[in-house]
Amino acid sequence: MALATTLREADLFRSLPKAFVQCRACAHYCAVPEGGAGKCGVRRNLGGRLYLVTYGKAAALHLDPVEKKPLYHFHPGEGILSVGTVGCNLFCAFCQNWQISQFREFRVSPEGRLDRPIGEDWPPKRLVAEAEALGVRLLAYTYNEPAVWIEYAHDTARLAKARGMKNVFVTSGFETKEAWDYIRPHLDAANVDLKGFTEKFYREVCGARLKPVLESLEHLVATGVWVEVTTLLLEGYNDSDEEVRAMARFLKGLSPDIPWHLTAAHPDYRMLDLRPTRHATLARAHAIAKEEGLRFVYVGNVLDEERSSTYCPDCGRLLVRRRGYRVEALWEAPGVCPGCGQRIPGVWTW
Repeated sequence: MALATTLREADLFRSLPKAFVQCRACAHYCAVPEGGAGKCGVRRNLGGRLYLVTYGKAAALHLDPVEKKPLYHFHPGEGILSVGTVGCNLFCAFCQNWQISQFREFRVSPEGRLDRPIGEDWPPKRLVAEAEALGVRLLAYTYNEPAVWIEYAHDTARLAKARGMKNVFVTSGFETKEAWDYIRPHLDAANVDLKGFTEKFYREVCGARLKPVLESLEHLVATGVWVEVTTLLLEGYNDSDEEVRAMARFLKGLSPDIPWHLTAAHPDYRMLDLRPTRHATLARAHAIAKEEGLRFVYVGNVLDEERSSTYCPDCGRLLVRRRGYRVEALWEAPGVCPGCGQRIPGVWTW
């Protein structure tokens, strides 16, 4: 028997001739024929209108430490309820959540009925109620790209915001400006994947383009969203000194205070022959980023207390010690160095 889903007409699309629609959620700007889907597989043209067919359907839901997103300058030590659906607008060959992000193996009838399940029922009100029941004040839209289910994320984030919570996007940054402006009133922070720094890498390995990601970073910083950036270093692909240096210079041009997370990759999905990122590779990239003037650079997916802890950029005092996901804040006034009084950029208090 076909399984029903909750359909939600998309907010971000425009009608085109011959019953086509153009999705405006991500920088692919897919022109979708009637009965078809965008590249993500979940934004579908039904009767000449664009619908999100995963609305209210969570394929992953977990209570995480906020550091796992990773966010190091945003309410350290707090829990965050993390939710994701299926589908993605990128096709990263190294994806570590590929079982849900690359899932497109279902059919949708003209009435919006699916031929197989795509997650559990977690409508926005239930998600926010669950966060309150868990005593959690942070929600993350993550695991797959939230741009492809942005109406679901938007409706949840709006309710969460009204209840005094804060919202986080963990994203490829391949959104349109329209998408950012749509979610911005309810968005407090974003961790953006800067996957590399060449159009060739984005095109051949991720099925996307670099320029829209850079534009998203510029837009988010300009509009006051707290931004941290993650780069998964793939040896032989995006870890050369020149590419790391170019990324560091771009980020410094936005702000030397943007935290940059350099993380280790492991073989997965279509890159099973990938060499696991060596600790020395992360340390080299960390040193380059610091040389270029970024004040907060971290390494991740490895145990490295020194390079995952936060220090005062002026006097060098240890401020937040991290051992894996164990966090110890060493200040009396959050965000203020007790040694020299320097204010540390970030969102430390409510």
